Amino acid sequence: MRKYWWKILAYLLLLTICTEGFLVKVPVLDGRLQQSIRNTFFHVPMWFSMMIFYTVSVVYSLIYLYKPSHKSNDYAVEFARIGAVYCILGLITGAVWATYQWGDPSVWKSDPKLIGAALSLLIYLAYFVLRGSIVDPDNKAKISAVYNIFAFAMLFPTIWILPRMATSLHPGGQGAEGNPGLNPNDASRNVSIFLWLGVVGWTLLGVWITTLRVRLQLIIEKKLHG
Repeated sequence: MRKYWWKILAYLLLLTICTEGFLVKVPVLDGRLQQSIRNTFFHVPMWFSMMIFYTVSVVYSLIYLYKPSHKSNDYAVEFARIGAVYCILGLITGAVWATYQWGDPSVWKSDPKLIGAALSLLIYLAYFVLRGSIVDPDNKAKISAVYNIFAFAMLFPTIWILPRMATSLHPGGQGAEGNPGLNPNDASRNVSIFLWLGVVGWTLLGVWITTLRVRLQLIIEKKLHG
C-alpha cells in the first residue's frame, strides 16, 4: 500500500473531478461563459501539468549530461512525451472553450498566446523527430538532451513573454478580457478547490503513465543487451 498510495490518490482525485466537476455549483458570471467555466477543471490543470512535466524532463536531461545513464535519458524523453500529450489535450479543450467564450474554435489562428502554445508543441515534436533520426544511442541521448534544454527555454518566450506583449483574447495578453474562472476575486471557493485538485490529479496520472513507460523501456533495453 505504501508504494501505491499516490496511484490510488490519482484515481480518486480524477474520479472526483470528472463527477463533481460537472455537478459542483459554479458562479454564472456573464452571458457567454455560463457552464463552460467547468472547463477550468480540465483545460487549466492540463497546462499546469504540462509545465511540470516539461520541467522534470529538462531536469533529467541536465542530469544525463552531468552523469549519463539510460534511466535519466528514458525519464527525460518520457516526461517530454507526456508533456506534449497534455499540450495537445490543452489545445483541444481550449478549442472547445473558445467555441463558447469567443464563438469560434479556430480563434487560435489569430490569437498570439494560442499561436505560441502551438509553436511550443511543434518545437517539442521536433525533439521527437530529432531522436528518431539519430541511430547511435549515445549520440541520440546527448544531442536530444541539449535540444531539450533549448525546447524548454523556448517555452518562456512563446507562452509566457511574447503573448503578454500583444493584444490577445486569452487571459494574460494586452487588452484581454480575462477569464473569470482564474480570477481570485471572481472564482468561487468550489472552483478554486477543484482547480487545484485537478492539477494534482492530472499530474499524478501523467507521472503514473510515465513510470509505466520507463519501466517498459528498461525491460526492453535489458533484453536487448542480454
